[in-house]
Amino acid sequence: MSFTLRNASLSDLSAITAIYSESVTNGVATYELTPPDEAEMATRFSMIIGNGYPYIAAVDADGMLLGYAYASAFRTRAAYRFLVEDSIYLAPEARGKGVGRALLAELISRCTELGFRQMTAVIGGAHPASVALHRSAGFEHSGLMKGTGFKHGRWLDTILMQLPLGQGLDTDPAPGVYPDTLYRD
Repeated sequence: MSFTLRNASLSDLSAITAIYSESVTNGVATYELTPPDEAEMATRFSMIIGNGYPYIAAVDADGMLLGYAYASAFRTRAAYRFLVEDSIYLAPEARGKGVGRALLAELISRCTELGFRQMTAVIGGAHPASVALHRSAGFEHSGLMKGTGFKHGRWLDTILMQLPLGQGLDTDPAPGVYPDTLYRD
């Protein structure tokens, strides 16, 4: 499958909303039960972009959105400011074709360049394909939370995976430089 990666934009929101709605309705990657509308997705997009996090789109040769990925705060407490959580959502026809792998690699690269030191994946439903994708990118298993979600008539486990970025824990971050400026008390 041929595709390119670029920054996501407000013009992608209709397609982003559709891809996410399909995941909410049919999947377990998100524990939302009701798909949010485009206005809510626009609010979420603006908050992520407004805080300087990357938001990436994968598009085919015709410009059709195949998937998207973004980094966001794991938690908004100041001590977590060097940790990002990744999120990746793909259109059904793009799954298993390398789109998710490319989006994750680009997200890791951009977050490293921004100065983040750790990335976490919170994998809803302990989905094997998502676990394999993150493992192939160097993430390590860091936790299992049993029965944390109830969706589609069953209890779902959540797997946590983690990847050090850049200098990881080897050095202190630069004071006063993004992402140190996020979520200050």
